Amino acid sequence: MRIGVVVNPIAGMGGRVGLKGTDGKVEEARARGADPRAPNRARRMFEALRDANEAVTVFVWGGEMGESEATDIGLSPEVLGAPKSAETTAEDTRRAVEAFVDAAVDLVLFVGGDGTAADVAEALAAAGADETVPMLGAPAGVKVYSSVFAVSPEDAATVATTFDRTERREVMDIDEDDYREGEVHPELRAVATVPVADDMQSSKQLGGGTVDALAAGVADDIRDASEKTFVLGPGSTVGAVKAELGFEGSPIGVDVWRDGEVVVRDATESEILDALGSEGENVIVVSPIGGQGFVFGRGNPQLSPDVIRQCDVEIIASRAKLDGVGELHVDTDDPELDEELTGWTRVRVGRFERRMMQVV
Repeated sequence: MRIGVVVNPIAGMGGRVGLKGTDGKVEEARARGADPRAPNRARRMFEALRDANEAVTVFVWGGEMGESEATDIGLSPEVLGAPKSAETTAEDTRRAVEAFVDAAVDLVLFVGGDGTAADVAEALAAAGADETVPMLGAPAGVKVYSSVFAVSPEDAATVATTFDRTERREVMDIDEDDYREGEVHPELRAVATVPVADDMQSSKQLGGGTVDALAAGVADDIRDASEKTFVLGPGSTVGAVKAELGFEGSPIGVDVWRDGEVVVRDATESEILDALGSEGENVIVVSPIGGQGFVFGRGNPQLSPDVIRQCDVEIIASRAKLDGVGELHVDTDDPELDEELTGWTRVRVGRFERRMMQVV
């Protein structure tokens, strides 16, 4: 099997430093101390490819767009070209995909977010290969709305080496400037041919249903819990809790609350860590993404493994949202933590009611 792999090395950099994305914000992300996320996720994917026991020939683009990560874990890929400069661009991604098509690959595997997915899909269409060469994403972006991604980097390698059929799926993206202002308007960018497998995520849809009673119950419990620090995640469900507490929270950011007041608004990872209390006195309140079921790893990278390990986790969701997802997922960038978080868990669905859901 011939697989072309391209990595967007800056994908997801803005997440943990509170930028909700990296489009046009690379230098600001670096100034805030952001570490690249995609290269490590690419190495995890390449490790799984290496261990897949399949006859796979890997083609990559040069430098941090695939070559470095592949060679770091002992692969010897065929390098078909390199980015034009140290600052990689969408044009570099498109050039890589065109080269993969010329090399007659069976699949284009990419590491990035929705913007990278759109670049890959558009390049395949421009080369006349959008219906003949499937594409598959290993998620590394902050926002992942498209249905062309595997659940994790390891799953991407598994799907890439085992799929036996494809289907047409949507590539969605949003305007990150609008997203930072709390406005979410997904736009269809392309329709791509994608492997069919159990380890693929669905397109992200906005959940509905009333959450008034749920939000009121959670807010009451938070008010009664003195000397505890609450890390309140993004989204409309937790946003209703913030409103019940009497403040306008960051709709797509993380806010920290303690003893009746907001400690940090729209917090970065480091600000959350600085605000946490002693072990056992911190609680993350988070709601899974409607349509996908991700509790961690989509839209809330500020809730990093270091943050999660110091907190209890309270998952809240409307019944309608849970009915639409079936099961929950985590993708924290820490496989050991992901494993710890899997299994059956209680999700609060009302003022008092809870439902058992499986994290897989």
